[in-house]
Amino acid sequence: MSSTLLECIEIETGPEPQHAVIWLHGLGADGNDFAPLVPELKLQGCPAIRFVFPHAPVRPVTINNGVSMRAWYDIFAPDLVRREDEPGLRDSQLAVQSLIARENQRGVPTSNIVLAGFSQGCAMALQTGLRLDEKLAGIIGLSGYLPLASLIEAERHPANQDTPIFLAHGTQDPVVVLARAEDTRAALDKMGYTVTWKTYPMPHSVCLPEVDDVSAFLRSVLV
Repeated sequence: MSSTLLECIEIETGPEPQHAVIWLHGLGADGNDFAPLVPELKLQGCPAIRFVFPHAPVRPVTINNGVSMRAWYDIFAPDLVRREDEPGLRDSQLAVQSLIARENQRGVPTSNIVLAGFSQGCAMALQTGLRLDEKLAGIIGLSGYLPLASLIEAERHPANQDTPIFLAHGTQDPVVVLARAEDTRAALDKMGYTVTWKTYPMPHSVCLPEVDDVSAFLRSVLV
């Protein structure tokens, strides 16, 4: 386990939450990126939820000329997958697992936790969630992809075999191209996961219909 917890922004929709959403941002952003989304999800009537928006560590990013920024792992090439930063992915996986453990300590069982992420954060939600040895409530992956895809069959844990997964992507995404996301969906389908798949006519971003679909998914799994 990572010894130092990541800094996080936290928003609680009610007192003493028994449910949590850990939401992982994309490359170069931070936990502030998706915090404004909470009221847009319109989750009135749901149980109290603690939204946790961690800040990724700052590290040099090769594809951005080695400039340091918040990143869950390094990126070497535009195709994202020909060469991958396995040590970075695994370090961040441990950091996310530590956040899950902290929620457990605060009285939120893993079965009431959703892992969500955008872009690199989506990759981390899949990297962590599929390997986790305790069942999550759900996994949300927006505008991202499955990292270390050749290893997942051997490393995935049966605990989350039946966990609902929501994947969404923009059809005009120039950063994580649609084909990369379609490969992810196909890989998860082949392994028997329950995947809800949505596309939207947008670039590497988030749109209101997608927010509504995320809201519906959260309502279906956080009960």
